Amino acid sequence: MFVRTASERDLAAIRALLVETWHATYDAIYGARRVTEITDDWHSIASLKARLTRPNSEFLVADDGKRLGGIAFASATTDPKIVLLNQLYVHPDCQRRGIGRSLLDEVEASFPEARTLRLEVEEANSPAIAFYEAHGFRPAGRTADCGGGSGIPALILEKRLA
Repeated sequence: MFVRTASERDLAAIRALLVETWHATYDAIYGARRVTEITDDWHSIASLKARLTRPNSEFLVADDGKRLGGIAFASATTDPKIVLLNQLYVHPDCQRRGIGRSLLDEVEASFPEARTLRLEVEEANSPAIAFYEAHGFRPAGRTADCGGGSGIPALILEKRLA
């Protein structure tokens, strides 16, 4: 798969990937009904479309020409040296093939002034935490409101960039 910038024509496939990945990851944690509510809100076409034109951000997809295997979205904070990795998801059928690493590498390359890459992750999502720690992220705190406005607690992880 190759990593490229997402476009409007990708939005339906991005939404489908996010819905399927969220159910596979979070149904056991939040329940299928709550996951559907979250994905209907956070991963609506309108919400995804707004990210395409967000300033100081990068919206990426991993594409093999037939399907999307993963997505990533990151944005600079008010401090340009800190970038927030808002989303990095790899379809369950495509995990453990280097797609997450490729997306993460491209996010880092997209923000050359950044010195810190920060993310929030559900504490019960141990596979994601293991992935991030294997790629240089370390615990940096906790939040009671993942993503701002969700009321979902999360770990905050950070990676220092060169």
